Amino acid sequence: MWVMTDHAGLRMADDDLLPPPDWGRSRTAATGTRAALAFAAVAALLVLGRVWVAPGLDARSLDAWTTVFVAICVQALPFLVFGVALSAAITAFVPPSFWNRVLPRRPGAAVPVAGAMGAVLPGCECASVPVAGGLMARGVAPAAALTFLLAAPAINPIVIVATAVAFPGSPEMVVGRFAASLVVAVLAGWAWLLFGKGEWIKIPSRPHADGTGRWESFRQAMRHDIMHAGGFLVVGGIAAATINVVVPEEWVNGVAGIPWLSVLVLAVLAVLMSICSEADAFVAASLSQFSPTARLAFLVVGPMVDLKLIALQTGFFGRRFAVRFIPLTFVLAVGVSAITGEVLL
Repeated sequence: MWVMTDHAGLRMADDDLLPPPDWGRSRTAATGTRAALAFAAVAALLVLGRVWVAPGLDARSLDAWTTVFVAICVQALPFLVFGVALSAAITAFVPPSFWNRVLPRRPGAAVPVAGAMGAVLPGCECASVPVAGGLMARGVAPAAALTFLLAAPAINPIVIVATAVAFPGSPEMVVGRFAASLVVAVLAGWAWLLFGKGEWIKIPSRPHADGTGRWESFRQAMRHDIMHAGGFLVVGGIAAATINVVVPEEWVNGVAGIPWLSVLVLAVLAVLMSICSEADAFVAASLSQFSPTARLAFLVVGPMVDLKLIALQTGFFGRRFAVRFIPLTFVLAVGVSAITGEVLL
């Protein structure tokens, strides 16, 4: 029997370091109890919904809710899987020294470089969250990783081409979206670098695979993230579908003629609709009753702040992070969009 000394100087035998004999059984029982309680809660909600909510819904509202929910999840899932796979690949195959070579040593200089990297990586906002988490887990400064998180879904080649197709003959809209989105991402990264605190953000942990190969490490990391992020995607999809059905269309149309209010309304609408960044340009182009500046705000805010992202960021980085970073991003996106629209559009 060997002994070790803890931080307080006390000597403990190795038997004292082992879990009690019934630890595994107790943990399994506790997990089973939580699962049973969760199932009972879901069943109760379904029963209450059937008795109280269902009679007040007509078939068209229910069909619209189902359509929006399924569309959001189906549209986002491939990009989420892509982002999770990329994040797992970063964890398993990219050595930490790579990021030290690519990004400047000073975090302040690394922020704009990380923003520029978002211009070359196709992917939507659902993909950017697990990728940013993988970067942080690999030692990248949170400010740089967050800049990449905001820039990648907003200025990547697929989004820029889609915007050009949706707004033919309006290159200023394409330039405005690229410039405003990149500026917002860099400003948000610098703001977090200056004012953010380490205890506000939870760096995602990666499953350890000591003694295993890189492919096994990739598999474990991907399974970890897809189970974690998938649940929050569903939560965000449910919220977005509910908002899309509840908010009256007439209310939106009524404020289109007020310049400052139309910008704010379309910014909020972008958050609530939670449209994938590869498709939002076509929705913005259809909102012809709004000014170009308001539609630009829709395009800049949507890929950076929406219900899916709020749920995903909360799940990955913690609630203390989300309640600070999301309002910061929204304010910057609206302000920069308004200024850019006045200059270019």
